[in-house]
Amino acid sequence: MKKNRSKIILILATVVLALYFLYPTYKDYRLTKELRSLSGEDSLKFLEDREGEMRDARMKRIKLGLDLQGGMRVVLEVNVVKLWEDMAKNKDDAFASIIENLRREARTSDRPLIDVLREQFESRGIRLSRYYGSIRESDSDILSRLGDESTKAVDRAMEIVRNRVDQYGVSEPGIQKQGGRRIIVELPGVSKEWEVRQLLQGTALLEFKLLKDPDIVLKVMESIDKSMAGKTAGDTTAAAQKDTSQIPLPEEQLKAEEQAAKEHPFFFLARPNQQGTGEAYVAEENKDNVRRILGRPEIRKLVPPDMQFLWSGKPAFIAEGKKFFTLYAVKREADLTGGVIVNARATIDPNFNTPIVTMEMNADGSRDWARITGANINKRIAIVLDSSVFSAPVVRSKITGGNSQIEGLENIDEARLLEIVLKAGALPAPVDIIEQRTVGPSLGEDSIRSGLTASALAFGLTVLFMLWYYRMGGTVADSALLFNILFILAVLAGFQGTLTLPGIAGIILTIGMAVDANVLIFERVREEAVTGKTLRAAIDAGYEKAFSAILDSNVTTFITGVILYQFGSGPVQGFAMTLMIGIVASMFSAIFITRVIFNLMLERGTRQISFG
Repeated sequence: MKKNRSKIILILATVVLALYFLYPTYKDYRLTKELRSLSGEDSLKFLEDREGEMRDARMKRIKLGLDLQGGMRVVLEVNVVKLWEDMAKNKDDAFASIIENLRREARTSDRPLIDVLREQFESRGIRLSRYYGSIRESDSDILSRLGDESTKAVDRAMEIVRNRVDQYGVSEPGIQKQGGRRIIVELPGVSKEWEVRQLLQGTALLEFKLLKDPDIVLKVMESIDKSMAGKTAGDTTAAAQKDTSQIPLPEEQLKAEEQAAKEHPFFFLARPNQQGTGEAYVAEENKDNVRRILGRPEIRKLVPPDMQFLWSGKPAFIAEGKKFFTLYAVKREADLTGGVIVNARATIDPNFNTPIVTMEMNADGSRDWARITGANINKRIAIVLDSSVFSAPVVRSKITGGNSQIEGLENIDEARLLEIVLKAGALPAPVDIIEQRTVGPSLGEDSIRSGLTASALAFGLTVLFMLWYYRMGGTVADSALLFNILFILAVLAGFQGTLTLPGIAGIILTIGMAVDANVLIFERVREEAVTGKTLRAAIDAGYEKAFSAILDSNVTTFITGVILYQFGSGPVQGFAMTLMIGIVASMFSAIFITRVIFNLMLERGTRQISFG
């Protein structure tokens, strides 16, 4: 016993360390199960109280790949054309034509856009300094700077996407750059498409804008309505006919609707708030029509330069089975931007029991916010995120301390998503989802079931064969096999590895290789015993003489695994990783642990150990 004390301590320490690494997996399973058993306010309270604990366990558990737990694979493309457009100065029709050609080229070709930009300017004989930089800069210098900015934008977008995904709590996401402007994102365990779109595409451009005076807004809307009245309503009349035809109406009422659409074509689509707040309500099916009307050149001339129309992020109400959105008139220039936000937190408003997001501002933001609110008491300020108004509260008093909140959120999940987007920061340029694939949870469950069935079958048959053929020696080998699987799973958890279906195949192969080492040892022990050696001498000789063959075969397989991992991708890497971990674990369990067990048996006076 004393001779093997240090070896026993090493084995026990290894087992304890393995259990330590596997504990977060058990903890995550237990917490998830407890959360699923709750509902309503209980589940919200559980999430608020143990969110940090759950996130920590989820980050340290054994990760499952897309093929096991389902999820989404999204290909993003950073809109560098929009970035270059925003960087330009003195924009005109020629520049608009160049940008449109760039957009068309970006949709249909994989050519470097910087080369297309250069060709567009050269073909028109226009210097880039007309829109970028100073007159002294050469075209090559400006192109180099624009190329650097686009590269930085893609790298920055990758980091922001990574921060958002990490805060979202996705287990072992895959985020990698493809080409010059694309990002591939793999999100195991995620199935809510709208959440993923908001998480990845939201630019997080937060702005605080004062609403325009209601009297001025009403006069502008009246001017638009009068301008359209008496002319061919076009889209408006068609929309009115479509709108009235959806519900069977008496002939007189139908004529009244058509007459109202002709006399007040704009107010027929955008219904002013009767309380005189300067807002208008538009049915969801009429939003595009109103948007087109406001975009007409003759209508834009009627809108003051400092006024901008924005839509509410959510429907204001539902009437007659239709969703109505609010049309706000706000100042074009933001009074304050989200760059001053240093922290955001999703919570429940205790007064109204509705989800909100509270925000904290830095010192400069707090000072500006106090000045803005102090100068606009009893006026409304719109909180605008990505050009959508989330809420437009009335300023009741001067707000000091730099605190504010976003209301109008549908549920706590949306509030948490908004918190993540605000905390992670704004994207440097818009991103477009150009490809999206979803692996359903049923496919993942089938894969897990098949993989577990195959693993259990392989393990069971191997154990039975070793027990039947090698008797007591097989029992020792089977116990080492349990340690082997324990160590593989612990290493995966400890090094943040991802278990995939090919990875399970690697574990199954490792099970076979682990007992293969014991087979070589036991066969050598039997040969040594035939020569008349004692049991201890035969066991010692069996381990020593079989070791070189075992080492050679495992080293060559390990090298193959390294090559597969280095040059393979996706499933191949998953298989190679578990194979390499399994080889190291099997060398330790099949050789070291089994020999310690045999030594302990011999020290306790065992005179006969059957090896078949």
